[in-house]
Amino acid sequence: MIEKVTLRLSDDGRLLPEGGVGCEEMNPKALMLYAGAKCAGLTVLQIMKRERMAPKRFEITLTGDMTTDTVQAETEFRSFRAIYNIECADDREQIKASRAVKLGQERYCGMMNMLRKIAPVTYETAMVSTGAVAERV
Repeated sequence: MIEKVTLRLSDDGRLLPEGGVGCEEMNPKALMLYAGAKCAGLTVLQIMKRERMAPKRFEITLTGDMTTDTVQAETEFRSFRAIYNIECADDREQIKASRAVKLGQERYCGMMNMLRKIAPVTYETAMVSTGAVAERV
C-alpha cells in the first residue's frame, strides 16, 4: 500500500495539506509523512529565501510504500519518495531551486535524515519557468 501526503505553499507562505485535510484526520503513518514533507518543504523554502528567490508555486508530495495493504500496527515502510513541483520565474531561479532541493533533501532536513534510517528515501524535482529565458552573459 502507498500512503501519500501533499503540501502546497499558500498565498500567505504556509505549507498546507492538499484538500484541507487536517492532522486530526490523518492516521499515524500519514502523520509521519506529513512531518517529513513539512520539514523538507520548510527547509527547502528557507534555503531558497537565503538565495533570494521565491517560487511562484511550490508543492511537495511524500509517499511511503508500506509492507501491508492496510494500515496496521505491524505495518512498516519499505521506502519513501519525495516529489517536488516548483514553478519559477526564470531558468536562473530553476538552478537555485534545484540546488535548494538537493541541499534540503540530502543534508539539512532532519526528518529526511531520520526517515533514511527507517527505509531508503529518493526524490525527484519537476520545475517549470513561466518567465522569459534569462540571457547568458
